[in-house]
Amino acid sequence: MYCVRKVTDDIYWVGGNDRRLMCFEGVYDVPRGVSYNSYLLLDEKTVLFDTVDKAVAEVFFENVEHVLAGRTLDYVVVHHMEPDHSATLCELVRRYPDVKIVCNSKMVTMIKQYFTFDIDSHAVVVDEGGTFSSGKHSFTFINAPMVHWPEVMFTYDAAAKILFSADAFGMFGALDGALFADEVDFERDHLDEARRYYTNIVGKYGLQVINALKKAAAFDIQMVCPLHGYVWRKNIGWFIDKYMKWASYEPEEKGVVIAYSSVYGHTANAADTLACLLGEQGVKTVVYDVSVTAESYIISDIFKYSHVVFAATTYNMGVFIKMENLLHDLVEHGIQNRSTALIENGTWAPQSGRLMKELLSSCKGFRFLNEKFTLKSSMKEEQMGDLKALADTIAQTVKNE
Repeated sequence: MYCVRKVTDDIYWVGGNDRRLMCFEGVYDVPRGVSYNSYLLLDEKTVLFDTVDKAVAEVFFENVEHVLAGRTLDYVVVHHMEPDHSATLCELVRRYPDVKIVCNSKMVTMIKQYFTFDIDSHAVVVDEGGTFSSGKHSFTFINAPMVHWPEVMFTYDAAAKILFSADAFGMFGALDGALFADEVDFERDHLDEARRYYTNIVGKYGLQVINALKKAAAFDIQMVCPLHGYVWRKNIGWFIDKYMKWASYEPEEKGVVIAYSSVYGHTANAADTLACLLGEQGVKTVVYDVSVTAESYIISDIFKYSHVVFAATTYNMGVFIKMENLLHDLVEHGIQNRSTALIENGTWAPQSGRLMKELLSSCKGFRFLNEKFTLKSSMKEEQMGDLKALADTIAQTVKNE
């Protein structure tokens, strides 16, 4: 049975929700599922904006058939060739053999890599600034390379003043009946998942995101239709401001993320003690055990807050593996401009502090607030003065930055 929502009088959401997916892209857990958005325009010519993941193919094709109501499909615009948005493209061509595929030249190459149908006979190739009309609606295409694949493009609909934004402005989480961000309490219930999506999926490509948003800013945008998550028709500027902060690696809030690895609880004790000392000075603090919390949540909060403390045991003369994985992931996501402090532990040869600093030194704009704070197995009373001094330094910079 079909499941559709009206976006405007002649544009319909025809996507699907997947709540059985446990791991998005095989990496990121999605306890609230994910939506795959596709939009269908009924104009003089019918135009579909993107397809969906194969997991929701059945309801997607039922939705398309219902909205078309006997009409044929004239065009499909492809914004992004990642399979969660293109896996059903071949089946779409089989069902609508005369459909034309509006895409750029990089997408043509990728379509040939994924599928065996004759793309050359279907393709309408467009490039930066190219235009297309379906009747009442006219479209301009905006290249958005590396947001977050090289072929990505946006489409601006001048008639409806809609930006079809590909993966930009997306989020984790299925749509539970609501389609528009203003139909829910987005900041309270969904901003964290939007941030987690951006920082982990797109976060490495901040400069490219800023460049794409600058190009899009030349258009009068009254609505944003992403490929995951809610459609934006109100307070768009608020969400764009969040994106610009994330893309420029500017913290949203003053505060401290303390991420620790602890085998027998001693490093955890030092992390909690530091959190208490910071709390006494009114500093907002979030504490994570990296062996328990998935990296994507920690990375998201490191993008959110201004300061981060890494506390790790030495393990096999290196950094405890869970912490090492987090640090490598964080570096790969291009994090910048954070103040950080280091706590190391080791019973006979503490090494983790030096090694963590070496890893993080490649991050642009990282400011180290201490050389390292060293534990030998467990923290002793005589070290409280040094830990308080570290807390004072962190608190002072949180308040002054």
